[in-house]
Amino acid sequence: MPQSIYVNLPVADLDRSIAFYRSLGFQLEEAFTDETAACIAISGSIRLMLLTHARFDQFATLPRADPRATTSVLLALSRDSRDAVDDLLNAALGAGAAEPKPADDHGWMYLRTLHDPDGHVFEIFWMDAEAASAAGRMPSG
Repeated sequence: MPQSIYVNLPVADLDRSIAFYRSLGFQLEEAFTDETAACIAISGSIRLMLLTHARFDQFATLPRADPRATTSVLLALSRDSRDAVDDLLNAALGAGAAEPKPADDHGWMYLRTLHDPDGHVFEIFWMDAEAASAAGRMPSG
């Protein structure tokens, strides 16, 4: 099995969360979905496991954080262009997400932030690697 990442997110309303992520164009993987969990494929190697609070608590070794009150993680998701960042953000806003701050444009990187319906923070970004390297923002080659 190739290396991949499964991000486990506790959700208050599983059906609402499934509808939200499907409205963004992500795929539901039925084989890994039941009444307590849903697998959402973002790409071939990135998946969200949406877990009801009770199911999430079975896995967690510490108390579950309230994403509406605290930030425990920022999930950064790249897109192929500035327009693709805007397209995904606009779809998310139309599906019930919130945008807590204005877009952040550095020229070589464009970033927009969203809170999903449960308050989880996603940073949707595009970066020009050559321009970022020239600006001293990332190692070259």
